[in-house]
Amino acid sequence: MTATTRPTALVIHGGAGVIERAQLSVEQEQGIRADLDAALDAGHAVLSRAGSALDAVEAAVRVLEDSPRFNAGKGAVFDAEGRHELDASLMEGHSGRAGAVAGVTTIRNPVSLARAVMEHSPHVLLIGAGAEAFADSRGEIVRVPNTWFDTEHRRGEWQQAQAREREDAAAGENLKGKYFGTVGAVALDAQGRIAAATSTGGMTNKRWGRVGDSPLIGAGTWADARIGVSGTGWGEFFIRCAVAHDIAARVAYRGDSLQVAADAVIMDTVPALGGDGGAIALDADGNIAMPFNTAGMYRGWIRPDGSRGTAIFRD
Repeated sequence: MTATTRPTALVIHGGAGVIERAQLSVEQEQGIRADLDAALDAGHAVLSRAGSALDAVEAAVRVLEDSPRFNAGKGAVFDAEGRHELDASLMEGHSGRAGAVAGVTTIRNPVSLARAVMEHSPHVLLIGAGAEAFADSRGEIVRVPNTWFDTEHRRGEWQQAQAREREDAAAGENLKGKYFGTVGAVALDAQGRIAAATSTGGMTNKRWGRVGDSPLIGAGTWADARIGVSGTGWGEFFIRCAVAHDIAARVAYRGDSLQVAADAVIMDTVPALGGDGGAIALDADGNIAMPFNTAGMYRGWIRPDGSRGTAIFRD
């Protein structure tokens, strides 16, 4: 089999967290699945024409960032000041290159700015005003006013969070299951290359410039020659556990299968410290793992044999 005829694969997520069936209408579920399918279509279109895994994950994540249904881009949550701060990262496995941004406020597609950081700067991670200034130098980066990210659904969540905090100062400390909506993608291209990307609006009512795992290479995103990982969940714990890299290390150093490695970290390591969430992972053979320890995780996949699907709950 030649390098150009190797099978491709793609897996995406739209976040893990408390997603209750009773609170999700038929129309809402259909909309979520349609957006997941659109992201799969965008990434697969790149892969089907022998495009790169890096192009595929960027294309897929951009679709999810432009959807108001997920906590990234257009659907980003509100922070404590009633604004939006967005984070993203991506990594190319075969080269080890990576780029990331955190705390940006006017970037329509943060994943694309993260790629620009990787390809057009000597750095890996740019934050806040510096990242915005760098965006000024890149004509391809689309800028929008911060209010462009507003949605009434997220505004309602923010107002509820503020009300809970006023009633109980400790309410903000019990965050388990409340991180969901982060988006990500991992792709395997026809040349056997892997790339991963993650993008998020962070946590509702966040303050003090809080940054989670999504823009941190090794925590929320990782790709090497063997596997790629994108995480979603309670970012503080994903940082402390170096979740994305830990999954990869178990494959590289212990010889674990992708599923065994991903399950061990998501179902054992993270919960043991009190955290929760999920991850998507893909290896060089096209195997896919999508473990989560929450009520649900928005996800979609296209396997090397062409079979595809989307899911929200375990069944």
